[in-house]
Amino acid sequence: MWKKKKNNNNNHRHDDIHDVRSEYSKSQKSIALPNNLEKISINAWKVLAILSLIATMVTYAETMLIPAIPDLIRDFHVSYNTSSWLMTMYLLAGAVMTPIAGKLSDIHGRKKILLIIMIIYAIGVCIAASSSTFYIMLIARAFQGVGMGMFPIAYTMIRSQFPRNKISIGQGIITSMYASGSVIGLVVGGSIIQYYGWHATFITVIPVSIALLIIIWKFVNVKDHRYDEAKDNNNGYLIKDHNKKQEGEKNSIGRDEDYLDIHKKKNNNSIKDKKIKRSLDTKGALTLAVAIVSILLVFTFLQPSQGQNSITSSSSPSFLTENNTYSLIITISFAILGISSFIGFILIERRASSPLLDLRLMANKTIFYGNMIMLIIGMTMFLVMQTIPVLARSPHPLGFGDSVIEATKIQIPFSIILLIFGPTSGFIVSKMGSKTPMVAGTIITTVGFFAIYALHSTQLLVSIDLAVVSIGLSFAAVGVMNIIILATPAQSMGISTGMTSLIRIIGSAIGPAIAGMFMQSQQQILKIGGTTTAMTAAFPASGAYNLIFLTATILSVSSIGFAIIIGRNKRDNNIVLKPKMQVSDM
Repeated sequence: MWKKKKNNNNNHRHDDIHDVRSEYSKSQKSIALPNNLEKISINAWKVLAILSLIATMVTYAETMLIPAIPDLIRDFHVSYNTSSWLMTMYLLAGAVMTPIAGKLSDIHGRKKILLIIMIIYAIGVCIAASSSTFYIMLIARAFQGVGMGMFPIAYTMIRSQFPRNKISIGQGIITSMYASGSVIGLVVGGSIIQYYGWHATFITVIPVSIALLIIIWKFVNVKDHRYDEAKDNNNGYLIKDHNKKQEGEKNSIGRDEDYLDIHKKKNNNSIKDKKIKRSLDTKGALTLAVAIVSILLVFTFLQPSQGQNSITSSSSPSFLTENNTYSLIITISFAILGISSFIGFILIERRASSPLLDLRLMANKTIFYGNMIMLIIGMTMFLVMQTIPVLARSPHPLGFGDSVIEATKIQIPFSIILLIFGPTSGFIVSKMGSKTPMVAGTIITTVGFFAIYALHSTQLLVSIDLAVVSIGLSFAAVGVMNIIILATPAQSMGISTGMTSLIRIIGSAIGPAIAGMFMQSQQQILKIGGTTTAMTAAFPASGAYNLIFLTATILSVSSIGFAIIIGRNKRDNNIVLKPKMQVSDM
């Protein structure tokens, strides 16, 4: 009788284990072989539509400010290198906030953090609309930069709402909204600036941001998977079911009781450890911010001394004083502070449990060189974007003498190409692979930048050159990003994509500072009005534009070298699977 009862218990035990293995096998099959017939829910489309509106609004608000750069320089009475901070401050705040926002959304919920970020962004827009001094405008730009933290949350929401095999649809739509927002910003924003002034552009964003805030609060309903990292690699929910079955087995099989208790405690401790690792890397964020700001201030303070050929406009004072010795001391001090902060940042990241930049991932050459290309893409793109409005609106013979509307027409082809080639480049990459479009994209981008350097005498030539650059950037960015994703271990995907976004934004923040430095160091005085009583003002000379476009070309050439190195690396799939690359072991 006892043996029969024991056999029955053992049979139940084996049946339970068989059920667990069967369910696990089914789950693995569903992951490995996605169901093409799985439909996208109505709620997913609703969330995607709202997030797309947010992306359009943000890119519109930033693009429409670009043609107004000369107006901001004039109204705030700042120099060209100082004016670069209007874009740099926004990008710098976004660079620091992007990885932090992603982690906060995992801890406290995506919708809650998205609402907070939207409130901060709306406050920044309101401050910018009423700003009367340069420093208040910088504060507003920093608030708006925090709004960039909504983008990693948006992509995470799409991943949670869309079927696995259809996530690319949602990401492609949101990516295309960036380009559509920039087109709207150039067309609509240029007209608003022309007839109503740059303050009005921010006023138009205020009701849209408030409306989107209310829409998110009422209509966005997403399930937060806050403890995804705490789950085992083999689907956490199945392991929990397996543990429950094991707990039931303890009553029937006494000798397994101690083992199961130990196993359960081990799992609980592992989950607690994982939760601890989700802490924010505050020290890393602060040291990175100090390092970037210090290096950018070095570019800002690098001005020629009085007596050199370049001329500084008396109506455009900069941060520097007229004392060259004092200026040199300030520049060197910021350089030392920036280098020491960067070294401190590296040391902090090596010890952090949840770093902003995972240096062990950067040990993979494919990921490292891919991120260098993304850094160059961000740097060169904004290096030129800061320059074109000044070139277009500066008076003859140093510029085209265009109005705001005419200046925006030069950049519209660039945005339209991004709108077209952004989604289609992803399709091309899926057909041809990532390496060929990546190498071709870097080559096309380099040709485009060299064309701007050699041929920028008319609006039409600059517009065509920018269109060529846009085609190259589309292929290069999508190809590189796909290579980085494929070269990253699955458990490190979140931190890898966040790291790549951070590096690209850092490059975007450096670009305007370099452009402002060149425009301030090479200037020429012109009479405005053509009479003897006309006012005189200093504008960037032709040498400044040559230096800027040549710098973009040289940087782009280096990206070709990085792309070729990645293309020759045939061991990508083997490298990324090494255990030392797993961030979860940190």
